[in-house]
Order: sequence, then C-alpha cells, then structure tokens
Amino acid sequence: MSEKYTFHDFLGAVDNENQKYVSELHDALTELGFLIEVKQAKSGYVVSYILNKKTIANYVFRKKGLMIRIYAGHIAQYMNVLDNLPDEMVQAIQKASICKRLVDPDSCNQRCSMGYEFILKGERLQRCRNNAFMFFINEESKPFIKNILLNEAKYFMI
Repeated sequence: MSEKYTFHDFLGAVDNENQKYVSELHDALTELGFLIEVKQAKSGYVVSYILNKKTIANYVFRKKGLMIRIYAGHIAQYMNVLDNLPDEMVQAIQKASICKRLVDPDSCNQRCSMGYEFILKGERLQRCRNNAFMFFINEESKPFIKNILLNEAKYFMI
C-alpha cells in the first residue's frame, strides 16, 4: 500500500520564503473546489490541483527551487495577463518547447494533449502544455503566477 502524503507534508518541504504564498494559493484553489493530490518524486513532492478530473497546476521541486506548472488551456481568453510579465517569466515561456501537435498533428503522439497557441509580446507562440507556463516561484513572479492561475480557474468553473 502506498503512503499517503498531505499538503502539510509538502508545505514543510517548501522554503520559508514561499510557505505563506503557497499556503494562500492552496486556500484560494481549495475554496474554488479544487482537490489536492500529493505524491513523492525523486526531487521532492509533486502536488497537483484537480477539478473534474482536470489538473490546473502542479508544484514541482528543482535544484534551483520550487516551480509551478500551470495548465493554462484557456490562455487565449485572457492573454492580456501576459502583457506585463517580468522578463524572467517571458523568457521561460519563449524557451518552452514548441507543441508539435499544433504545428503538425501527425508529428506527435495522438494521446498527447495539445498545447497552447497565444500571443506574447506581439509574437504568436505555439507551446507544449507541459512547460509553456512553468515558472520558478520568487518574489517577482508571485503576483503574476497567481493572476494566471486564478484567471484559468474561472474556466474550470464553467
């Protein structure tokens, strides 16, 4: 039988500078009805927020720190939130891999979920859903991460 992990197990592994922020995001998402799933991975915990069998975000640990991966499937409906992103976040999106299925549907595994097409800084991008919106959590990125996440959450409520 696999061991059950809790949000508090995960929170204990989060660096002190990010614990309050992670806890506040957790409260906001769970108030909206998202369920949490906590698993152990090689690099630490992987925490997912799920509603109606769809994941909106994961926390993952990397050597450089805690990251969040946002599955922003509705980004085209609220692209304006990308207009004021800090350079570090813009670069992370621009460096993300191209979605092969958007470019050529036959070039990728058909079971792979299609990525996102959106405009960032006047450039049309087609990015893989697994790393398009994957950001390190730091003081500069926190309000922007929250904004993207809560905008996406609105579409889970529909």
